Amino acid sequence: RVLLIFDHQHIGVHGEQEKHAFASLKEADLQRTQQVCQAVLMQALPALEEQDLKTFGQAIASLQAYTGDYFSPIQGGRYASQLVSEVLNDLVEGGVLCAGQSSWGPTGFAIFESQAVAEQHLKGLQSRFTAKSLGWLLCGASNVGATVSS
Repeated sequence: RVLLIFDHQHIGVHGEQEKHAFASLKEADLQRTQQVCQAVLMQALPALEEQDLKTFGQAIASLQAYTGDYFSPIQGGRYASQLVSEVLNDLVEGGVLCAGQSSWGPTGFAIFESQAVAEQHLKGLQSRFTAKSLGWLLCGASNVGATVSS
């Protein structure tokens, strides 16, 4: 199960702003980029096939730390939204194995091993985080590959 965490007061970087953001970022560290690519290809993808949430979560955490820190000068921290950041930190401190931010955010995500575990976490989050701009959506992942048309 996937929990999406929304901060309706924020809009992610996109369009011309996104073009300028990428142009202003320093060049990525090649060695660290290679390490993250290897984690995604050699750990995250096989872990999906094996339904190994712990290994998948570790690889995604590595990716999230790298990209969040890289985009930090533009978005003001590892995550674009302070509220979403607080929720994600709470989840990780609570033992959630896979959490992060979608693209430039501000939407956050967490992946759980079951519907029951996801619902339990969501209920706790809703009681601890009551900001009106926060929104929640518990859903499943899309298990269908992309379709490209010309």
